[in-house]
Amino acid sequence: MIYNSSRSHYLSADLVKPHFTYDDYCESADVIASHLGSFRPEVLLVLGSGLGFLGDQVEDPIFMRYADIPHFHASTAPGHEGRFVFGTLCGKRVAVMQGRMHCYEGYTMEDAAYAVRVIRLLGAKTMIVTNAAGAVNTDYQAGDLMLISDHIKLFDFGPLWGPNIEEFGTRFPDMSNVYSPRLRALAKEVAREQELTLQEGVYMYFPGPQFETPAEVRAARVLGADAVGMSTVPEVIVARHMSIPVFGVSVITNCGLSDEVGDHEDVQRQGAKAGVKMAELFMEMIKNL
Repeated sequence: MIYNSSRSHYLSADLVKPHFTYDDYCESADVIASHLGSFRPEVLLVLGSGLGFLGDQVEDPIFMRYADIPHFHASTAPGHEGRFVFGTLCGKRVAVMQGRMHCYEGYTMEDAAYAVRVIRLLGAKTMIVTNAAGAVNTDYQAGDLMLISDHIKLFDFGPLWGPNIEEFGTRFPDMSNVYSPRLRALAKEVAREQELTLQEGVYMYFPGPQFETPAEVRAARVLGADAVGMSTVPEVIVARHMSIPVFGVSVITNCGLSDEVGDHEDVQRQGAKAGVKMAELFMEMIKNL
């Protein structure tokens, strides 16, 4: 038995084990495939707060709402449209998630990462993930782009909790080099060519939805984090479980060490402002995948 203080009672193992089967993932993939015809994605892009406009760059778009896919959940966070955009971007077939699921919306980590497994079944072999994050590193400023080199996750059950689904990967996946060294090197090369300043650092996951306290931000800094946020890690863990190369970028939207961290509207505004720089970086990278 596991005690859950937020519900003031004990949870049995039956309530925390994964509730999706391999057949569930296949059912979702089949429904999407029937909507797409012969189209199959090569690259999955997961877009964070205020960054969904990148989906508007997709050519010959095919739209599909999460609500129309079995076993998917709604994305309720502001700035997350809750739909896929399938099409071509810079010569590559892409699946763009305009909005993601967060654990603070009441979803499990498995829920938050569900789409990654489904899109892998459809053929995607690379994942690009973005988020809006607060700076812990005092050298960072709002509007900076941070190439994610690693992450820290200390909270909640993980998306691989419970019986392993062997069709997707091993029971104990290696979590070293989760963020592909090859893709990070490519990003740095592209950034140099574009004369774009690109920070590189460690992202730390917090469950949210409240912003971090000053003490939590100081603790994150001591632990080695450069930025903090409320997403990304569930999807990345699942991608790593399936041996999908991952490239991640955080848009720094505020300084977590300041007295005022702003609100979610500030996060969306900063994300949109920095999104132009990120779009140029991503498009050149996608060409070279």
